[in-house]
Amino acid sequence: MEKTPEGTSVGVDDPYEHAGVCDHVTDDGRCRYAFEFPEHDPEFARERRTDDFACPVAADDEDWNWADCPHFRSRKPDRECVRCGLEERRLAHDDERPLLEEHHLSYADSGETLSHEITVFLCRWCHAKVHDSWARITDDAAPEAEALAEAEQRRSKEQQEFGFESAAERYGDDPK
Repeated sequence: MEKTPEGTSVGVDDPYEHAGVCDHVTDDGRCRYAFEFPEHDPEFARERRTDDFACPVAADDEDWNWADCPHFRSRKPDRECVRCGLEERRLAHDDERPLLEEHHLSYADSGETLSHEITVFLCRWCHAKVHDSWARITDDAAPEAEALAEAEQRRSKEQQEFGFESAAERYGDDPK
């Protein structure tokens, strides 16, 4: 199983099996990275420019896969745990610890910097299990009771905010 630079498990054997389409690929199959940041990698940008910025992986070039691209990045936008399905519940103007945490699946071979960013979301409870090296992100898991209670508590707070109460009523300044 893949490991972090500190030696803890990331919960997968092959991070690319869990990667989606590169975040830099546009809907029409072009490489946004080469277009927007040519100064970061001039040679890469030149190659993409000669090909009208086409992404070789998105264009089904059989010689390329996501692991071959030096600027591949895949961050899952879904705000739910990929292991147990717990959905994020964030409250505006609240600094409580989030239910979900980013989990990196890919690390550099040298352990110094991230080679390709492949990121998914795990709830804090699944995240701890995965890093304790006994759980995999593909396990068939249900949310922990503590996680469900925390999510329900946040949902209740959301419901309270939906009700209208004037500031005067809320802060006891009602002249009645």
